[in-house]
Amino acid sequence: MNPGIVDELEKLLGSSSVLYQPEDTLLYEFDGSVEKGRPDIVVFPESTEKVSEIVKLAAKYNVPIVGRGAGTGLSGGALARTGGVMIVFARMNRILELDAENQRAVVQPGVVNYELTRAAEPHGLYFAPDPSSWKSCTIGGNVAENAGGPHTLAYGVTTNHVTALELVLPDGEIVRVGSKDGHTLGYDLTGLFVGSEGTLALISEITVKLSRKPEAVKTLLAIFDTVDDAADTVVDITARAITPSACEMLDGWTLRTVEDYIHAGFPMDSAAVLLIEVEGLTEAASEQVSAITEVCNAHHAREVRVASDNAERDLLWKGRKNAFGALGRMAPSNYVLDGVIPRSKLPQALRRIQQIGEQSGFPIGNIFHAGDGNLHPIILYDPRDAAQFERAREAAAHIIRYCVEVGGALTGEHGVGMEKSELMPLLFSDADFDLMRRIHDAFNPDSSLNPGKIFPLNKGCGEIRVRKHVGAIAVHL
Repeated sequence: MNPGIVDELEKLLGSSSVLYQPEDTLLYEFDGSVEKGRPDIVVFPESTEKVSEIVKLAAKYNVPIVGRGAGTGLSGGALARTGGVMIVFARMNRILELDAENQRAVVQPGVVNYELTRAAEPHGLYFAPDPSSWKSCTIGGNVAENAGGPHTLAYGVTTNHVTALELVLPDGEIVRVGSKDGHTLGYDLTGLFVGSEGTLALISEITVKLSRKPEAVKTLLAIFDTVDDAADTVVDITARAITPSACEMLDGWTLRTVEDYIHAGFPMDSAAVLLIEVEGLTEAASEQVSAITEVCNAHHAREVRVASDNAERDLLWKGRKNAFGALGRMAPSNYVLDGVIPRSKLPQALRRIQQIGEQSGFPIGNIFHAGDGNLHPIILYDPRDAAQFERAREAAAHIIRYCVEVGGALTGEHGVGMEKSELMPLLFSDADFDLMRRIHDAFNPDSSLNPGKIFPLNKGCGEIRVRKHVGAIAVHL
């Protein structure tokens, strides 16, 4: 590491905002995934202008840059795969504007997802995207990964709620794309940057839509004695053109683990449950409850409960959103996957996941967004055992490959990052990669921003120019 860049960063930001000792940077080599990548330097800017100056210094010293929010990502997208400077946006955490009349908010990237909803609540508004980590994840990270959540089924993922962005390009230039009202003419550049995983620009400000709180919300818990009956219910709900705001599924093993920890009211003896939510006008919500109950009963639901009040509803959702923490009590670590399948393939996909778990020797829990086919199998393993870790990765790859084989996709909301970059050829041809590279190089020609992400390293890595940091010298592979 060239000490010159450290000196200049400390002059720019102050010594308390620059970390470079190994014991400090070690804390930033992890996120929520199983990947690792340690930065050489970690910095904490407080404004867009400071971000721009940091980027210019990194370019001067020819070192890569990685943006990071709260580090809750699950694909290694915010890790420094090739070292360099990590820009942590934790101190850029202000809500700059809350325009209740026009249902818009302007926020810095370090604003925590849930805190925006809390700020909007007095106006009868909320921010619809709600990843399970919503009480800790930041909106900048949500935008970079195009995060989803349980209510994606009705409201879409993050990109459906972003209207404008302020960006810092690899040369330090500050630009804006989109508009507050969301009706920008020409190319949809905002949509291009959402989900680009920090490989095109750093996001320094975000304008988002706020949604009006519905008149009525009803939460149902449907209890089944077989996994197939629960999965078939999801398929039938969709076939009947019923669109709940959320439709989540937990298999029996997972729900028992969650219930033992959260005490949310999940039945300990069932094979699976569906957590379904509907909302809207009071009469319409009641009609949907009746229609969904009818479908559940047609597929042999043992019981369909409707939460009696907000407290019971919140408890059910607490069980769902804290499930990963509950499973953490069962093994030293868990590997949370993210694959997508057609809803009609749910029953067979769950059977295949169980087979892969048995063949690999791992318990695999299933808790996922059943309504849109976004699976989140959870492999429980011990990362201290190298052989076990490799088996867990192999099992994960088998599951994701299966998702693609049945007509699905590699990821629904966690992103590609480091985790799935080598699996990208399952979905994309050389021509596809060529087009993506041309877009990438138009904004990030030297691969200075988040190198080694999204694109497979064994496919034209010379064209992507992944940098490896060696001492004070950056060499191109």
